[in-house]
Amino acid sequence: MNLEQIIDFLRSDPGIAGNLSHWKTFPPRPARYSDYPENLDLRLAAALKEKGIDKLYTHQAEAIAAVSRNEDVVVVTPTASGKTLCYNIPVLDRVMKDAGSRALYLFPTKALSQDQLSELYELIQKIDVDIKTYTFDGDTPQTARRLIRSAGHIVVTNPDMLHAGILPHHTKWIKLFENLKYVVIDEVHHYRGVFGSHLANVIKRLMRICRFYGSSPTFICCSATIANPRELTQRIIDREVTLIDNNGAPSGERHFLIYNPPVINKQLGIRKSAINEASQLAATFLKQKIQTIVFAHFRLYVEVLLTYLQRDLKGSFGQGINIAGYRGGYLPNERRRIEAGLRDGSITGVVSTNALELGVDIGRLDVSIIVGYPGSIASLWQQAGRAGRRSGTAVTIMVANSSAINQFLCYEPRFIFDRTPESGIIDPDNLIIRTNHLKCATFELPFDKGETTGDDGTDQILDYLAQSNVVRKSGERYHWSSEIYPAQQISLRSASPDNFVILNESNNAEVIGEVDYFSAPIFLHPEAIYLHAANQYQVTRLDWEGKKAYVKEVEVDYYTDAETKTDLKVLSVNDDVTFGDAVLSHGEVTVTNVTVLFKKIKFQTHENVGSGLLNLPELEMHTAAFWYTFPGDIAFRTGLQGARFGGSLRGLANILGKIAPLWVMCDPRDLRSISQVRAPFTEKPTVYVYENVPGGVGLSEKLFNEHERLFESCYQHVKKCACDEGCPTCVGPPMEVGEGGKDGVLKLLEFMLAVAPV
Repeated sequence: MNLEQIIDFLRSDPGIAGNLSHWKTFPPRPARYSDYPENLDLRLAAALKEKGIDKLYTHQAEAIAAVSRNEDVVVVTPTASGKTLCYNIPVLDRVMKDAGSRALYLFPTKALSQDQLSELYELIQKIDVDIKTYTFDGDTPQTARRLIRSAGHIVVTNPDMLHAGILPHHTKWIKLFENLKYVVIDEVHHYRGVFGSHLANVIKRLMRICRFYGSSPTFICCSATIANPRELTQRIIDREVTLIDNNGAPSGERHFLIYNPPVINKQLGIRKSAINEASQLAATFLKQKIQTIVFAHFRLYVEVLLTYLQRDLKGSFGQGINIAGYRGGYLPNERRRIEAGLRDGSITGVVSTNALELGVDIGRLDVSIIVGYPGSIASLWQQAGRAGRRSGTAVTIMVANSSAINQFLCYEPRFIFDRTPESGIIDPDNLIIRTNHLKCATFELPFDKGETTGDDGTDQILDYLAQSNVVRKSGERYHWSSEIYPAQQISLRSASPDNFVILNESNNAEVIGEVDYFSAPIFLHPEAIYLHAANQYQVTRLDWEGKKAYVKEVEVDYYTDAETKTDLKVLSVNDDVTFGDAVLSHGEVTVTNVTVLFKKIKFQTHENVGSGLLNLPELEMHTAAFWYTFPGDIAFRTGLQGARFGGSLRGLANILGKIAPLWVMCDPRDLRSISQVRAPFTEKPTVYVYENVPGGVGLSEKLFNEHERLFESCYQHVKKCACDEGCPTCVGPPMEVGEGGKDGVLKLLEFMLAVAPV
């Protein structure tokens, strides 16, 4: 069968069509063109035409014109719309007219950097001009680094390398910083939360060094569609930007299906496993040798899906079908081999985390299967865009799981197709992040009193660092005085500087991966099963002091899932609104977590086949939260007495925590929720949604401001859910929220929506 025949099969097969909650077909879209700029170097125009690019798309021409006026821009168009030319054309044109000019390209991953370099290098070869273009990252040989520093016209790197490998050694990069004309930041929507907050501080350090060397580069940024691309970009670069969103690129016919697995337990609201269903759907395409990518949200799911597909396709249908896995933790050469295999067709299918969501060239895939909502609408569309990238018919299937946010999107597909509710949120002023980058900035160049505004807290932080003997204050200047090299101690991907390294005892303590500090008790507790490249490892020992986890190779038919207990205390209130005798607040809190037990989950059936108690240290995190405090007599007013009220309050916290990520474009794991029948701070019934990030990055403040729409969305979702007493799809199962928990949550939400602010 070809792809069109399989599309007909999906429409007609009752076992599949009956589970499709939504099917949207996007008709082909013709291109809209503009001419090349009149002043464009003729050699560059000729090289582009040789590649078959006779005209520019409208958004490309608009972006190039804005950059020529020295405007900072952000280009917001879908995947495969030619955003790359929006920066390559002005950069190459400038270097061809002024050989001393330099440009810095920033991509969020090394894989994307390597991929973009190949495309750029191919264009430079066609121009036949000596424009030296290099990738500078952790894989760059030492012998090549001196040449790149002195001669590179275009330096392609990532924020991590700029932070730790370039800015601290700026004296070796004088040619770059003195002549820096353009800074390109691709995939801006990727820089949200902690990563984006770090990047904003790295850009401040970059601009400080540029000013020192007398340069003032123009920023050319690109993003997927989000609610606030201009605002997010301006926060990252701390400058006004011009928004370019007039997409002129063509598109082939696209089919977007939302597949909701059938219910197997109506009382508990449990559906068939999304992983099993996705595996079967993927096999339908792969058996016909139709190139398919399957996206899974977690590393664990990638390995489980890869195992299932390799088992399923081993038989007679498996001839000539090659399935690969792709995620962080795989070695660079292994990833390059898989990318090349997808481009040349030798790999039929790939199971990936969001590592392949970004614009790495993996050729023309026909089908994208997304296992569960990936955490943001922007990511959903990026993953969908990996199919049919070069026109032609394409199919995307989002396989929903039983979680509330997945079921919400099944019932409310308008959130996917009609508008983008989510905003990219960052907080460059997060105290932990900012303090760390001020250390780095002082290491790079001494701070003068005149550099600070006096009201942004910089002086106070520097004075604190001086008191701690990290910096030395001499007159009106702050100098770095510690022997520690600060940038190497700071990860841009985490607000916590500590990571746990995973060592394989079965192979001479080889390092096979790493996990962040706050995730270590969940994924690396003793007896945990850690999966890597479809191989299974069991954790034998967790060295808390040494930040190491020791594992051994095993073959078992289960994986592990850990449970934690949480306590929360309010430290301060930043803002609040009174609703009659109820109060909505946001502020700073301390959260204490302890991982107490783990369950063994059997492959395929996903049944619980065992458990174990854990004795691990408590982890305390200072973060931000928003919370709703009910009146003391709310149980009486709503008729929810005793245990029924406590269960309803837990159910309310569940649904708020599950739907909230849709509004702030964060990973669902970045937010947590908790309820307290008699909260120590308020002495009244209270529900909290807190940021699972040290210091917080502004998510809770956004939710505080969006509370009415959030409460209404939760109310509508719980009301529409088909279960009787509550289920994982809405407020949580009856065993968690008690009998009548669903009805109780609706009563609490009705109260929250009915009371007007005072």
